[in-house]
Amino acid sequence: MLGWEEIEADLHVVSIPMRVPFRGVLEREALLLRGPAGWGEFSPFLEYDDAESARWLAAALEAAWTGWPSPVRDSVPVNATVPAVVADDVASVLARFPGCTTAKVKVGEVGQVLGDDVDRVAAVRSALGASGRVRVDANAAWTLEQAVRALTLLAPFDLEYAEQPCATLEELATLRVALAHAGVDVLIAADESVRKAEDPLRVALSGAADVVVLKVAPLAGVRSALAVAEACGLPVVVSSALDTSVGISAGVALAAALPDLPYACGLATTSLMACDVADLVLTGGTLPVRAVVPDPDRLAALAAPADRRVWWLARARRCHALLPDSAG
Repeated sequence: MLGWEEIEADLHVVSIPMRVPFRGVLEREALLLRGPAGWGEFSPFLEYDDAESARWLAAALEAAWTGWPSPVRDSVPVNATVPAVVADDVASVLARFPGCTTAKVKVGEVGQVLGDDVDRVAAVRSALGASGRVRVDANAAWTLEQAVRALTLLAPFDLEYAEQPCATLEELATLRVALAHAGVDVLIAADESVRKAEDPLRVALSGAADVVVLKVAPLAGVRSALAVAEACGLPVVVSSALDTSVGISAGVALAAALPDLPYACGLATTSLMACDVADLVLTGGTLPVRAVVPDPDRLAALAAPADRRVWWLARARRCHALLPDSAG
C-alpha cells in the first residue's frame, strides 16, 4: 500500500463555486492528487464519515497509481442534470448541456412540494419534446406512500425511470409491486442502495430495481464498480458525485469499460459548476474517453483557503489509515 508521504507529494485542494445550489452545495471542494498513472480525485461530501470516505480515497489512488481497464468505446453518451430549480429556469439549465437528449430531474427537494416537481418535470418534457428521455431522482426523499403518489402524477410525462425514490431495498421492492398493481409503468433505479460490494446481489434478487446506478468513488474505483455491475446482472447507468472533470474522467472510464451501455450516463455535472480545473468538453451529448490533466493556472486560481486545505489533508490522511495495508 502507498505510504502517505508518497501520496502527499503532489496534491491540491480546490474550491469551485456552483452555478446553482445542488444538494445544498454552494462551493464544491475536492482534493486532487497526481501519481504515475495520472490524476485522481478525493471529494466525498462533507457529511460523510471516514469509513465511507475511505472508499473515495481508494478510487483516487486507483486512478493516480494504477490506471483503468481498457475501454470498449471511445465516447460516452451523457444526460443533462436539472437541479430543483423553478420551472421557469429549466430552459437555461438545459442550455448548459448541448446535444443531450436525456435529462435527469431532481425531485423531492426539502422545502418544496410535489406540485413543484410536477411543474419542473413538465417543463423538461416540453423542452426535450416527445423523443427526449426524462428520468427523475428523489435521492431517497420519499416514503413508500409518497413515492406511489408522486410517481403516479409524474408517470404521464413518460419517465425513463425513477432513481432511488425510497431509502431501502425493501421499500423499493414494495414500491415496484404497488406501482404495477396501480397500473403505473415506471422503472425503478437503485442508487444510494448500491454502496457496498455485498449489496449488488441483494438488489437483483430482492426485486428492488430494474436498473442500478453506479458511481466510481463510493464503490472504491473503476474495477470494483465493474465487479458490482457484473454481480448485479442489471442494466447499469454510470453517474457522478458532483465531481470535477478529474473525477468525471473516472466515471467515463467505467462507462467506457462496460460491455453494454443502454442508458445515457450522469457524467455532465461539471456544467453545474461556474468553472472547472480542466476542460472535458461535452460534444453532441457525449464525452470523450481520455485522461484529464488539470490546468496549473486553474489549480492556483481555485485553490481552497489554507484552513480548508488543512482540513482536507487531515481527512484524507485519516481515510488512508483505514485502507488495507496502509502505511505512513
